[in-house]
This record gives sequence, C-alpha cells and structure tokens, in this order.
Amino acid sequence: MEEFASVSGISRPTISKYFNDPDSVRASTRARIEEALERYDYRPNIYAINQNRRLTKNIGVVVPYLADPFFAEIARNIEQRCIAAGFSPTLFSAHGQPDLERDILDTLRSLKPAGVLFAPLGRSSDRGAIEKFSRDIPTVLFDSNIEGVGEAFIGSNNFQSVPMMVDYLCRTGEAPCFFEMTPLNPNANKRHNAYVEAMEQRGLAPNVVRVEGDSWNFEDIGFAEGKKAFEQKRFNSDTIFCSNDRLAIGLLAAAYEKGYRVGNGAGCAVRIAGHDDHPFSRFTSPTLTTVAQDYASIAQTSVETLFKLIESGERASERRETVYEGKLVLRASA
Repeated sequence: MEEFASVSGISRPTISKYFNDPDSVRASTRARIEEALERYDYRPNIYAINQNRRLTKNIGVVVPYLADPFFAEIARNIEQRCIAAGFSPTLFSAHGQPDLERDILDTLRSLKPAGVLFAPLGRSSDRGAIEKFSRDIPTVLFDSNIEGVGEAFIGSNNFQSVPMMVDYLCRTGEAPCFFEMTPLNPNANKRHNAYVEAMEQRGLAPNVVRVEGDSWNFEDIGFAEGKKAFEQKRFNSDTIFCSNDRLAIGLLAAAYEKGYRVGNGAGCAVRIAGHDDHPFSRFTSPTLTTVAQDYASIAQTSVETLFKLIESGERASERRETVYEGKLVLRASA
C-alpha cells in the first residue's frame, strides 16, 4: 500500500480509508484512487488487511464432506450471504476425517476469524477440541448438533420430518422398515429414534435394517449392502424408508440389479423413500420420494445468528437451538 501511495501521489491514510469504506472519501478522491488502481493494477491483500484489524472480516465455514451435494448447497447459501454482508468466507471440508477436522480448527485460529459456521462430523469429532475452539472464537453449529457446544445450533427437526414420512407411507401401503448404516452423526441417531417412536405410537413393531459403513460413500454402501439385504430377505416389508437420500440412491440401484421394480404402480415390488431432498433425487429412476430440508432457512439463520454475535461483541447468555420443519416431497418411488 505504501508503494501504491508513492506512485499514485495519494496519501497512504487516505488509501487505507478508501479500502475500509469507499464512501468515506470525497467523490473526487475516490475517482483518483480508482483511476490509479486501474493504471497500476493494484489489489490489496485482504488477508493482510484483516490480520491488522482488531476484528477481522474473515468467516470460517466448515462442513464434513463437501462432495455431498447437500453440504455443497448449504455452503453455497452461506457463502453468498457472508459476501453480501461484506465478510470474506473461507470454506473447509473435513472429508469425513476427524484428524483433518482438528487441523482445520488450528488453521482457522491463524486466520483470526470474526466467527465460524461449523457443521461437525458428529460422533467421530473431537468434542474437547471443538469445545476449546468455540470458547475462544464465536462458533455457530449447523446441521449436526453437539449438545452444549458453540453459541447456537441451527438444523432440521427430525422428530417432525421422520414421523411425517412414516405416516404417509403407512397411509399409502405397508408400514415401512428403516434402512440405515452405522451412524456417523447425531442426525442419523435422531432419525433412528424418531422412526422407532413413530412406529410404536401407531402400535407397530419397528424393523430397523442396519448395515455397516464407516465412510461417507453412502451410495456405495446403500448399493452393496442393499443387495445383500435383498438376498438375505432382511426387509420384512415392501416399503423401505432410508435414513438419507444418498443411501436411498444406492438402494435404488441395488433393487434394479436384483430385478425389483420400484414404485407405486401395478407390477411394482418395492417402495423406497429417503430423507433430505438431495439435489439428484429428482433425477433418479424412478424419481425419489423424500423429505426436503429447508436449506435456505438453515443457512440464513446460521449466518444471521453469527453476525449478531459479532456485531454485539458479546457471547450469548444462553445457547439457542433452532430447528426447521421438513416438507414431504412425493415422487414416483413411493
């Protein structure tokens, strides 16, 4: 900036004032600065500027697995809202690895973020490391809750959405069994419990078909383990409710390979439903019946909650949890 001030003939304090707020300098001065910027092709180092501020404009965004379109869509919403508010979001993916999730927290400390929006891995997360981090830096959790950690949690109401799907499936055919993999995060556990409660409230015996799978390759697990479950006749109903859409997409492929026709129509052998309204669920064959999470509201409330903490300069007096209801999306698979 000192070099730019020298060659442009504009004082460094004036240039610094412009970069903090272009409207804070006179229109004629602003025009001179912008003409010089163009002539000398000068761009400020935003990270260096942020590091010199008492409160930076950096926002950390951490998701467990960015290759999952669900997290990609929420991250896209969050990034857009941060940029619109004048902040610089930096996105990290833990790629399903607890060690990498811990390393990301260390990297974020070096960036001196004003705050962090964090979707943790869940059961495999290092709770102690996340607790310590959130004590030092304002942190709002979204999607996956770790009880008592962070300033707030924003996510989906699984105890509303899962019973809603169970009710629909029971009204339109056989009561569903529940297809899940070894739980990786709190959402999986909540959906399991919500299914069991919904079935018991109807006087029906829950039937959970759990398969092993400790990775984030849910489609692969749904396909491989779904084929085994069909072969072993583990599904005691012709209606299968999957814990998430990615698992359901794999199961759809497994049903096709085993010769089962999926859907509601005549000649169909099995119905399959999912949860999340994965962006690809509209394009499966048949298209997937599911529950849509409120992506936009989760992203907006997460960002607004963090911004209020940053603006106030104070920590929340009590941790708040906000959950949004899901919406039933009826398609051809069930």
